[in-house]
Amino acid sequence: MLQALAAAGAGFAFEFTSFGWGGDWYRAHGKMMPDDGLEALRDQDAILFGSAGDPHIPDHITLWGLRLKICQGFDQYANVRPTRILPGIDAPLKRCAPKDLDWVIVRENSEGEYAGVGGRAHQGHPIEVATDVSMMTRAGVERIMRFAFKLAQSRPRKQLTVVTKSNAQRHAMVMWDEIAVSVGREFPDVRWDKELVDACTARMVNRPASLDTLVATNLHADILSDLAAALAGSLGIAPTGNIDPERRYPSMFEPIHGSAFDIMGKGLANPVGTFWSCVMLLEHLGEQEAAARLMRAIESITADPKLHTGDLGGSAKTAEVTAAVVSLLKNR
Repeated sequence: MLQALAAAGAGFAFEFTSFGWGGDWYRAHGKMMPDDGLEALRDQDAILFGSAGDPHIPDHITLWGLRLKICQGFDQYANVRPTRILPGIDAPLKRCAPKDLDWVIVRENSEGEYAGVGGRAHQGHPIEVATDVSMMTRAGVERIMRFAFKLAQSRPRKQLTVVTKSNAQRHAMVMWDEIAVSVGREFPDVRWDKELVDACTARMVNRPASLDTLVATNLHADILSDLAAALAGSLGIAPTGNIDPERRYPSMFEPIHGSAFDIMGKGLANPVGTFWSCVMLLEHLGEQEAAARLMRAIESITADPKLHTGDLGGSAKTAEVTAAVVSLLKNR
């Protein structure tokens, strides 16, 4: 698809390097990627990532051994997840007009609940203990807050919701709130509010038009963004970017859905999430016109019910949807 876009007169070309890391690599080598894998990726302009799950390998191995190793290794601390109802999609919120659900969720992507701090002891004994520590630093919170405020500032409504749980988590989340207040002073043109994460789930369902840009911790935003994708019609259409805003390292783009073991290899997966992730990749590389062209092609195929995959209530196959997008890119 990206090759078709470039070949159709986009004014640039792609050079792809494929890395066969994942479940098969783990079975052959006992690890999800080679020890020097980050060095192999370091000079790339961007990374397009596929799903890494495998039904025969525990999820924590596939996640920490590949995706999180790249995210943390390249300090991709801003996970950005846009959500809106695309043309032709019958979203579950029947009272919600497409214009009322147009969000961007900013997820802190380097620390918090997924910092990897913790451990297990006395395994297999009655006194076994396991801990996972939510680790937040002032530097980490300040930079994700500043990124979120800047993103909100760039959007038409200039509105940000800071998601918290400081009523129950009285240390790190209270610091999170305090830093939001401090950083917010730098952006007097951004209107912002604070919402407890549990209340935010209800607000997303009952008052979607009241939200625009949201910022939340690693765990909270992980959950909220899946809810957001479901409310927009399907996890199969949702994109994400793992961003290093300072551009010290390559950023990584991927659909948010998992490996979907039940349909793996059957040609039933919705490729829109990957295509939309490519839109984000193009925007990150400064190719705004090409990104807009690809997004128009995506919206054209979602507007056609005959090109809906099973997750959207249709019967189209992955290859059919892909071919339709490629055809649009070649002919426009």
